[in-house]
Amino acid sequence: MDIFAFLFILGLISSLSSRVSCKSFNVVDYGAKGDGMTDDSQAFLNAWKDACSSNTHRSPQVIIPAGSTFLVKPVQFNGPCMSKHTVFLVSGTVVAPGSPPDWNGLDTSQWLSFNGVNGLIVDGGGIIDGQGKKWWDQSCRDHPNMEGCTCLAPSAMKFMYCNNTTLNNIHFVNSPQTHMQLFVCSGFNINNLTVQSPGDSPNTDGIHIHASEHVVITYSKISCGDDCISIGDFTHDVEINNVQCGPGHGISVGSLGKSGNYVEVKDIHVSKSTFYGTTNGARIKTWQTGKGYARNITFEDLQIFSVYNPIIIDQNYCSVPGTCMEQDTGVQISDVVFQRINGTATSEAAISLNCSKAVPCLGIKLDSIDITPQTPSVPVAACCSNAHGEETSVEPGPCLKQD
Repeated sequence: MDIFAFLFILGLISSLSSRVSCKSFNVVDYGAKGDGMTDDSQAFLNAWKDACSSNTHRSPQVIIPAGSTFLVKPVQFNGPCMSKHTVFLVSGTVVAPGSPPDWNGLDTSQWLSFNGVNGLIVDGGGIIDGQGKKWWDQSCRDHPNMEGCTCLAPSAMKFMYCNNTTLNNIHFVNSPQTHMQLFVCSGFNINNLTVQSPGDSPNTDGIHIHASEHVVITYSKISCGDDCISIGDFTHDVEINNVQCGPGHGISVGSLGKSGNYVEVKDIHVSKSTFYGTTNGARIKTWQTGKGYARNITFEDLQIFSVYNPIIIDQNYCSVPGTCMEQDTGVQISDVVFQRINGTATSEAAISLNCSKAVPCLGIKLDSIDITPQTPSVPVAACCSNAHGEETSVEPGPCLKQD
């Protein structure tokens, strides 16, 4: 080998080594065009692969730079990674394929997903745009008789088996379905998240939490077409505070126990949050066929403005209201507190606790509640069925069965 060939190979090795050991991995350096039309998926995956495999003591960063729009098809960023923390810095805009036909042959169950990554930090102030309108226009929920209607649409971002994760300063826009999902995650902190989709966009929950624990959501603003935040089966220790919800379906525990599933949900705390023009405010919903329990749940210090169902427990949840036969099973709901909740309702049902005859709600506490009608000519009321507990300073009321 001559000296020039030797030096060339040595330089190449040095370049590759530097690329793997450096702190920052900019997707543009991996070939991403950022023109909003070219498929940049592989550049994202390659940057992630190098960052994840980097064993630097500093936290490696995947950088999606500001000022560009990156078209990305479904991708999965897999762990575990070598460093204690890996940063995914979204400063630009990431967009999904624009219509359902563009997804032909692709995985429509998810778009951007992180799997088995511990110590992940997602930040940067950028935009995640799911371009969901064409999915909504052919949704089976809203167009059940349409030929070729779609029941399954991708979620914008999914975290699976991710522990000790932080997500800050991300703006989600128009996901085809749920904007953000947590599945079997532990230690997840969300702060200053913005979600924005129309109030009539189908199934576009802001955040859905399933089978996860030790989750904190703070100082976020969520506008969507379904639950602002929904809490699913086998979830516990969730703290939600200073969240603005609306439009949307409120902050919901559930629905739980679909298809007769056994569930365990406990230690949920929602506080210091506001609801504007939502369908529901503080809600717990369970299927009659479910089993298990939902307990130690607190909603407190909430402000509601023009909310249809400000406080609601529905233990007889049904996909088509009023069509489900009464069952002798149910998810046991107990030790639930609604306190210091004030504002206006747009329906008569300011407080609606619809509990099961077979498995009644126990240990319910209503305290310091003042809900008045949005329209003075439409009086508000409290309606409770099979709900046991105590109440103090509740308007409208009384409602609960005293034990």
